Amino acid sequence: MSGKDFISATDVALVKLARRGNLKAFEELVARHRDKIYARAFSMVRHEDDAIDLSQEAWVKGWQRLKQFHGESSFATWMTRIAINLCCDHLRRQRRQRTESMHEMEGDGGAERQMPVVTVNPTERLERNELRRVIDEALGKLSAEHRAVLVLHEFEEMEYKEIAKTVECSIGTVMSRLFYARRKLAALLADLKNRDSV
Repeated sequence: MSGKDFISATDVALVKLARRGNLKAFEELVARHRDKIYARAFSMVRHEDDAIDLSQEAWVKGWQRLKQFHGESSFATWMTRIAINLCCDHLRRQRRQRTESMHEMEGDGGAERQMPVVTVNPTERLERNELRRVIDEALGKLSAEHRAVLVLHEFEEMEYKEIAKTVECSIGTVMSRLFYARRKLAALLADLKNRDSV
């Protein structure tokens, strides 16, 4: 198969070739989907270097586990699931490290990280950067599972069904996690806003 054939081939055809050990076919899949996988990782971890590392790790795992892909979902959805799971693990590790070293860093603990882009009400009292800091701080207090569904739904605009496939749970679980995450985020934002205005 020539380079042009790879470019015009479907994902399904490329996956079949890659499963037989064809690295060129897998490279074409990476070229097609790497931006999306990176975007998903970045939306979860909000840190450029970590997102690059995690998306690269996802591609390595994708190659290693390709025989486990049976086409129940699209290849892109399957890869997104791998990336999201790696991000959830990463966030859990970070949370554990933060908890363990909490007494050492009484300061801002992570305000350096990039914040999610949000639509800001022009009459909002807080400056945009301040709002981003507050949202990031509040997001950081959600569990990895709740943060995952919130990010995928609010920032990535994924449907419940797609989120359920990605994080491997039922649609009902996605809905309840999203409900809880939104309520908790709203409470945390109100609390942080009140605290900052004191």
